[in-house]
Amino acid sequence: MSVNRRDLLLSAASTGLLAASGAAGAQTPPPSGEAARMYALFDQFVQEDLRRSPETASELGLDKGDLAWTKFLVSDASPEAAAVRRLQTAERLKQLHAIDASKLAGMDRINYDVVDYVTTEDADGARFPYVGAPYPITQLTGSYHDFPDFLDNQHTVETREDADAYLARLSGFAAHLDQEAESARHDAALGAIPPDFIIDKTLLEMRAFVANPTERAPLVESLARRAKAKGLTGDYAGEAGRIYEQQVRPALERQIALLTALRPQATHDAGVYKLKDGEAFYAYRLRSSTTSDMSPEEVHRLGLDLVASHSAQIDAILTKQGLTQGAVGQRLRRLYDDPKYRYPNTDAGKEKLIADLNAKVAEVTARLPRYFGALPKARLEIKRVPKNIEAGSPGGYYNGPPLDNSRPGIYWINLRDTAEVPTWTLPTLTYHEGIPGHHLQIALATEAGALPLLRKMTGFSSYQEGWALYAEQLAVEMGLYDRDPLGHVGQLHDSMFRAVRLVVDTGMHAKRWSREQAIKYMVDVLGDQESSAVTEIERYVVWPGQACSYMVGKLTWLRLRDRARKAMGPRFDIRRFHDAGLLSGAMPLKVLEARIDGYIRGA
Repeated sequence: MSVNRRDLLLSAASTGLLAASGAAGAQTPPPSGEAARMYALFDQFVQEDLRRSPETASELGLDKGDLAWTKFLVSDASPEAAAVRRLQTAERLKQLHAIDASKLAGMDRINYDVVDYVTTEDADGARFPYVGAPYPITQLTGSYHDFPDFLDNQHTVETREDADAYLARLSGFAAHLDQEAESARHDAALGAIPPDFIIDKTLLEMRAFVANPTERAPLVESLARRAKAKGLTGDYAGEAGRIYEQQVRPALERQIALLTALRPQATHDAGVYKLKDGEAFYAYRLRSSTTSDMSPEEVHRLGLDLVASHSAQIDAILTKQGLTQGAVGQRLRRLYDDPKYRYPNTDAGKEKLIADLNAKVAEVTARLPRYFGALPKARLEIKRVPKNIEAGSPGGYYNGPPLDNSRPGIYWINLRDTAEVPTWTLPTLTYHEGIPGHHLQIALATEAGALPLLRKMTGFSSYQEGWALYAEQLAVEMGLYDRDPLGHVGQLHDSMFRAVRLVVDTGMHAKRWSREQAIKYMVDVLGDQESSAVTEIERYVVWPGQACSYMVGKLTWLRLRDRARKAMGPRFDIRRFHDAGLLSGAMPLKVLEARIDGYIRGA
């Protein structure tokens, strides 16, 4: 297919998804004037984004029909591609600001403000020269970590063309790995070398990855298994194995060699303060993650205050349960260590754990109509984190359904050791990652037909993680812990965990705390196992600022709900409040505030 033909098809495919405004499914007139110019520009941005990141089409379920070409491609991870993105962002901002936003109203203005915010933030971040954020290859960042899961769960295999596209992407993955290594060299030359303990963890995972025999390598096994299940003829296992042996494994080994060579230059400093303009870089990352103007010092103080208030609430419940001896963290530690709150650390025990979580999802789903007007159509599936990446992965995370709902949303739970997930912690994790947390919010946004595709492709941690943490609190209000006081302790523990994140993230990146100081603080306050704390702290090292988005977002959701309740009095309906905040899609907290204010006025 020629480039011009491809562009034409892409434009036609995306235009149909770039509806203007109004409620999902409503009949609305086509946009005109400045709104029409804006949505045409959004259409152009979508085309550019899908060319730059063809994997996104697969994640959204768009990699078929006129967009089937995307299924054969892998994005460019080189420093040159990053430089092009910076130039493209600057041009986008000019084009966006040429639109007269004062002539936009309602959802048109919200859509403009969201895209303007993220484009402005991206343009501001371009002043920092790092390709990574700031490290391209770590225990949590890098395609070695993400791409096998992407191919297995996002790249569907139904036809011979799908299987051939898998092989093409497998070969492209090898090139992507080398581009990523080039970016890591680029950032290392600027002084952005991961800390020594991050390189050690990353090398541990990468060496375990390449240690698999070719026929048992996840990248090979996935295609072989799925092609066989679909009855596709051809030696797909052999083809995938040859590409893996000749292209992918050597590229992985080159990345291992690069990190091994960088290891003697690495320091033990955890924070990005060590980088050139490190304080400004962290302030930017904190602002872009929280979509707020809070300074590192303000975030740090907020975390300390919240830790104190949460500790007092946990103390009161534990005391009623007869657990009175020692500090709150020590009592939580004893709960963690009590074997009666653990599933067997066996495959059978882990299957039972997931079955019990599905029962919990069914229970909360039955209560949703009292709290939500709109409910998602997409199913929720619960899976364990793949064994090959569980060592460095967080306790749980979520992948949303595609636009066509051809796959369910997936709540991944890390079951490397069931001692890390005692029974009293599991309800809250499930409410956060599943329902009424990420799955409800993300699936509703995906299914909102009136949202422009560009909006559906854009996420905000403060909004999404803030919602999921708010959902944990909502579960208390829904009565889900009325007969489960230790489950309520789990909810308060997890909320305090997000308060601790405010303290340790700013502690390491702004106050120059060491990794060990941050780990000790987390263990002492929360009573968590040290292995869990290590995983968390090392996550914050490579994703500076992101961990602060949860609590800042939750507090914003609660504050806006209180504002609506006070303003509307007896007319306040929590179902309508939730619809107002969720059906408009993910947005920066400042835009969310404007959206809720508009909802209050309109009501």
